[in-house]
Amino acid sequence: MASEPRNRASLLPPRPARVHPAETPGGNLAAPLVICALVVAGLYFGRDILIPIAIAVLLSFVLSPFIGLLRKLRLGRLPAVGLAVLTTISVVALLAGIIGMQLADLSSGLPRYQRTVEQKVENLKQGPLGDAAGYLRSIGRRIQTATSEPKEDPAADRPTEPAQGEKPLLVEVQQRAMTPLELVERVLAPVLSPLATTGIVFVVLIFILVQREDLRDRMIRLVGSRDLHRTTVAMDDAARRLGRFFLVQLGLNAGFGLVIGIGLWLIGVPNPILWGIFAALMRFVPYVGAFLSALLPLALAAAVDPSWNMVLATALLFIVIEPVVGHFIEPLVYGHSTGLSPFAVLVAALVWTWLWGPVGLLLATPLTVCLVVLGRHVEPLEFLDVLFGDRPALTPVENFYQRMLADDPDEAHELAEAILAECSLSSYYDEVAIKGLQLAAADARRGVLTDGQLERIRSAIAGLVHDLSDRPDVTPDAAPTLAGRLLRRPSEEVPCAAEPAVPDAPPPEALPDAWKREGAVLCVAGRGPLDEAASLMLAQILGKHGIGTRLVPFEAVSRARIDDLDAGEARMICISCLEIVGTPAHLRYLVQRLRRRLPEARMLIGLWSSDDAAIRDSAAHEVLGADHYTASLREGVEACLTAARDDAAGAARDDAAGAARDDDPAGVRPVARAAPVPEDAPA
Repeated sequence: MASEPRNRASLLPPRPARVHPAETPGGNLAAPLVICALVVAGLYFGRDILIPIAIAVLLSFVLSPFIGLLRKLRLGRLPAVGLAVLTTISVVALLAGIIGMQLADLSSGLPRYQRTVEQKVENLKQGPLGDAAGYLRSIGRRIQTATSEPKEDPAADRPTEPAQGEKPLLVEVQQRAMTPLELVERVLAPVLSPLATTGIVFVVLIFILVQREDLRDRMIRLVGSRDLHRTTVAMDDAARRLGRFFLVQLGLNAGFGLVIGIGLWLIGVPNPILWGIFAALMRFVPYVGAFLSALLPLALAAAVDPSWNMVLATALLFIVIEPVVGHFIEPLVYGHSTGLSPFAVLVAALVWTWLWGPVGLLLATPLTVCLVVLGRHVEPLEFLDVLFGDRPALTPVENFYQRMLADDPDEAHELAEAILAECSLSSYYDEVAIKGLQLAAADARRGVLTDGQLERIRSAIAGLVHDLSDRPDVTPDAAPTLAGRLLRRPSEEVPCAAEPAVPDAPPPEALPDAWKREGAVLCVAGRGPLDEAASLMLAQILGKHGIGTRLVPFEAVSRARIDDLDAGEARMICISCLEIVGTPAHLRYLVQRLRRRLPEARMLIGLWSSDDAAIRDSAAHEVLGADHYTASLREGVEACLTAARDDAAGAARDDAAGAARDDDPAGVRPVARAAPVPEDAPA
């Protein structure tokens, strides 16, 4: 494409977090390099065969929606394929005829255009530009004279005279008359190669469209026979999406060429139909396509008009239309990306041009899009998506951990903003930040992280949470783009949910005053090195829902310092633990210490690893002795809000009972008297 807008991190599919041990590259790279070299050599030496096949495959994607429409009209497969192919041949023949007539008409005016160009060049020479050029040439001659040493050659000064008695010979070269066969060969040779290629393209296209299911089954056998259902659905979905994508791309580029042709016709540039078709074709070339499509019309405008008005109008037309299409219409049609990274588009254009020439330049973007979609839907070919796709090679969780580890909070904040465009804050903390902290905690347990690295991670987390303090925990307004529907799998979702922690949470002013005071909920960090960072996130989310919180480090609730804890009027205690390794004895003793210090407060344990057995084990619940157990920040916030609502309801009942006692002057409710028992009643 002419322009590739920015990438979107929100299009990333969720991948399970993983930590890979460091590997040392060895001799196992030899086999992939040899295979890559063989593939490149095959593409280069087999281009005469592969180019028609590639064009046929791309045309099959474009014609698939049209054939599907014909099949819905109850046409058989062969009639539908035949009608689609005949329509395509008619369009190609019509375009070829128009281009031929336009070129013939253009060639008839070349002498006139040449005289106009020569006159303009002469005018430029006589003007200030010519004076500047003459001045530069004189400077060059002076430099050459000063640096060169003259050589005297007396013989060179004397003119050469012919020997006496010798007369110059006149030589006349006559070209042999061409035979009829040679004449036919010279006329048809430039046309035979394109006609042969076109014929091969349509023959291959017919076979691909007729035997589509058979070719699909063979591809499934090659890349995904172990899971037939999943591979079949994925490849059918990929073919359907690619067909829509290329059809939309073809329509958009054709519309661009139509607008350019009409604009050039209004300006007065000769052969506007030719330049409109040329602009539509060149727009398949990424980055430089629109620039190249403007060069020839600009040169022709300079050759037609003796003044410079037509050149300026033509340049203004391309300068206005290209940004409008590239920066406004394309994002509405494609979304914000075609699924390719800008670097991959540039490299693909260079590689395909080197392999297949100008045809490779035109096919570079469509072929690369095919490779990326194939990599996203077929697991053995995922490396194609990693190499050419616009999605980062790391998952959002791994990216988060890597940015924290690299002490790059600004980049982590930027990635967070991109994800928060479609996710709520609490969901981002649960699905990205907490899982990134679990990766760090696992590395710390294995002894991979140093104390300095842990301190940098804690500092970076604190900075990120502070930067996100002004963002409410609500559903974002962003809607999914059409790019996701064109290039993503149906099951592919953003990394986290859009809903906040508690969608139906009461407004902060509806909470009891006791829960609004600072320290109403004590967010206590566990013994882990990064548990305090998780407590910081929980405290921030609770604060956004109107609950007063206070962060308590693990050292403040240790055996030596628990008696000095300033608990205030805490209503609830939330203990954060990223992971529990082995027996949770230290967590049980922590709960006991807090129970003795705050016997009236509710106790919540947040085990932010959903794989932890303590979340599901009722026996472990009895041993730990807490009131609530949660596996996510969202559940922890919901538990705190539920406790606040219960307190509010209990206070309302107490107020109602107090009001009833105030209505009784004696302050004592009347006691119901028992009915008298008849004397003859049975005992």
